Amino acid sequence: MPENTLYYGDNLKILRDYVPAESVDLIYLDPPFNSNRSYNVLFKDESGKDSQAQIQAFDDTWHWGADSRDTYFALLENAPEKVSKAMEALHTLVGENQMMAYLVMMTARLVELHRVLKSTGSLYLHCDQTAAHYLKIILDAIFGIENFRNEILWKRTEGRSHTNHEPKKWGIVVDIILYYAKSDKTPLKLVYRPNNPDYLKKHFRHVDEDGRFYQIDNLASPSPRPNLMYEYKGYQPPAKGWAISKEKMELWDKEGRLHFPKSKEGRIRRKRYLDELEGETVQNLWDDIGPISSQAAERLGYPTQKPLSLLERIILASSNPGDVVLDPFAGCGTAVAAAQKLGRNWLGIDITHLGVALIKYRLNDMFGLQPGKDYKVVGEPTTVDDARALAKDGENDGRYQFQFWALSLVQAKPLGGTEGSKQGKKGSDKGIDGVITFIAGEKAQEKAQRVLVQVKSGKVKSGDIRDLVGTVEREKAAIGVFITLEAPTRDMEKEALSAGVYQLKIGSASQHYPKIQLLTIEQLLQGKRIEMPSGYSMFKTAPRIAADVPEQRGLWGE
Repeated sequence: MPENTLYYGDNLKILRDYVPAESVDLIYLDPPFNSNRSYNVLFKDESGKDSQAQIQAFDDTWHWGADSRDTYFALLENAPEKVSKAMEALHTLVGENQMMAYLVMMTARLVELHRVLKSTGSLYLHCDQTAAHYLKIILDAIFGIENFRNEILWKRTEGRSHTNHEPKKWGIVVDIILYYAKSDKTPLKLVYRPNNPDYLKKHFRHVDEDGRFYQIDNLASPSPRPNLMYEYKGYQPPAKGWAISKEKMELWDKEGRLHFPKSKEGRIRRKRYLDELEGETVQNLWDDIGPISSQAAERLGYPTQKPLSLLERIILASSNPGDVVLDPFAGCGTAVAAAQKLGRNWLGIDITHLGVALIKYRLNDMFGLQPGKDYKVVGEPTTVDDARALAKDGENDGRYQFQFWALSLVQAKPLGGTEGSKQGKKGSDKGIDGVITFIAGEKAQEKAQRVLVQVKSGKVKSGDIRDLVGTVEREKAAIGVFITLEAPTRDMEKEALSAGVYQLKIGSASQHYPKIQLLTIEQLLQGKRIEMPSGYSMFKTAPRIAADVPEQRGLWGE
């Protein structure tokens, strides 16, 4: 059984290098795609010289260039015949543009995801109308048309706003989730949602002597069956007989489950009691799980975050406790968190250190889990040499990935970094790479204070510290932190020391912290941390919950 693991890196390489064939029970993926761009722009030919330089695979934009072209030809040569033919057809239809680049990169990964899925496994691909029809063609080619199960519509918003008085299309309020099985052996469990109150009022109008509400249901057989043509208590059988045997009729009568009409010319019917309903069976329209509101406790400040209940539904329906759940585009880790909560094993992959860091914080906040102890993390630097290699990785925007990773070591929120993006930028205030906010002072006078963090992976000098001192003073921050890959010079240490201290007064007591602090990557890897008041978090803290393995029945009605 695979150990719960977070991977940093390109999921195509991770899947090929680390995940064995037929080892995963359930895959959920929500790949990034900039569907807000003009549909026409997505199909615009990209033969210009700048295209390759703009490639940011797994960012919210995709561009056709050498990488996507090479992957396309590799699929034609090596993929199963149906997949290569589908890619040829799409290339002819779509052309060489952002959309085709997206489809090529997704196809390579979907082929690998199919490989790692068990014969009884399931795949749920979360997308929208921009590319769903093309993705379905690709999935049909990979999984087989016969293994398409559902196109699930998740109503993610109410869509009540009207910003355009002359719209050119209907408002979009749903996301699409394409559900595929690996084979006809793939199971699906029923899950339930609360019953519609209007439905209950309309159908459960009868009340028995115990005050229990019930509806009456047909007891007639759909086809003639001689052994079911019997009279019961003076009531004649329907034209094709009863739906149950006489023995069962007597049992239901004894249990009070039969409704007898006043006239003998009427027909006996079955009672279905309201208090025995498990709920309404979930179908392929999911309009009962809303988006994460701005005030929701689970909201982490990650714009593409999906509701935990959405992933719980998928995991409960298509896996069992102890099964392995994989999310190759893990983002802020909702699938990982849901799997942990429901007693499943999990594998999460993300190509940004920002995403990996956020998942680690979330697992700690929600379950008290620690990396290296409760689960593995693969791909993060563990030595100074690893960190130096990351910073110099020109093909993977190493400078920015080093910055995100270094900030995660002190739980600082990056400025300029966005979810799914491999690149970052300086904050609006020059010289600030990350920020930590903490609350200082006595209750009546509490206010937010900031720690400004700057990260350097190259050569450093004393002037860098003077610049940080100026930034801290200008921004009226409490503390400034300088994280460096290379050892600081003596002049840098002197400059930091001369900046003085930040003093926090609490009643008659006071605490002092160095105003400017120098931390090397080597020190951080050895466990050294910022000297500052405790009680802070990189993002909004996820609420603490206990792991739970609920029964399948009645889950959504509770």
